[in-house]
Amino acid sequence: MPVDYEINAHKYWNDFYKIHENGFFKDRHWLFTEFPELAPGQSQDHLEDLPSDNKRSEVPECRTSEDGPGLKIEQHKCSSNSLEHETQTAPVEENVTQKFNHLEICADEFPGSSATYRILEVGCGVGNTVFPILQTNNDPGLFVYCCDFSSTAIELVQTNSAYDPCRCFAFVHDLCDEDQSYPVPTRSLDIIILIFVLSAVVPDKMQKAINRLSRLLKPGGMMLLRDYGRHDMAQLRFKKGQCLSENFYVRGDGTRVYFFTQDELDTLFTTAGLEKVQNLVDRRLQVNRGKQLTMYRVWIQCKYRKPLLSSAG
Repeated sequence: MPVDYEINAHKYWNDFYKIHENGFFKDRHWLFTEFPELAPGQSQDHLEDLPSDNKRSEVPECRTSEDGPGLKIEQHKCSSNSLEHETQTAPVEENVTQKFNHLEICADEFPGSSATYRILEVGCGVGNTVFPILQTNNDPGLFVYCCDFSSTAIELVQTNSAYDPCRCFAFVHDLCDEDQSYPVPTRSLDIIILIFVLSAVVPDKMQKAINRLSRLLKPGGMMLLRDYGRHDMAQLRFKKGQCLSENFYVRGDGTRVYFFTQDELDTLFTTAGLEKVQNLVDRRLQVNRGKQLTMYRVWIQCKYRKPLLSSAG
């Protein structure tokens, strides 16, 4: 049965986005509080001009089989280890994406080649990180790449009115497929961001996926991650039959999720040649008054940098 979930993974995620489209997750404006690297040089005044319901009070979205788009949640911190603040176009033709899978990417011939600051989001979904970055980061040298396993999600990004092909390139990509190329050369990216995406990968494929991403970073470039931590409420609510392997589960809709420890993530990143900048546990108490539920959430947030003097390719 676990093999079926792996083979059909794209189907389960396509079905998810066909059902929810862009109504499931809120835009992640909390990212600029947690990850100022996404909008370097932006004044705090500029960030405070964002709509109040999209700022730091927003709950970082965390997908569980029982969560829904209209959930009203109160949030309280419940650990001294918590972060110090509360956080919260026409479509590109398919053959364009396919073309990059079989090309040797040349240093002067790729989307965004003239950009001076390049960000890649892996597992972008319908653009809830990408569009806030494009809205908030007004650097004329910025170019944002975003990819997802789901062709349905990428189509929703490309057809969004905020999608600007002059500043952004969205493409379908399987993080675990070693035969697929990224549409950028090695050592070309300033930032790679993974938000609740690595947890959807089969555990024994995670290291190679991070290794490949690490090679795309410039020396001094950063990999940013936020994902599910061990003993998160979502993990505790899974039934016995939903456990595929240790700490790896399948949801009711066929999508899968892993729950990390800080040490596991540290090993993944350092094995890929990156140096730790941040590795924090963020514990939250969420209260859903509608369902009269109290939910203890556990997330891990990481920042790892590629060494300035690195011989790794």
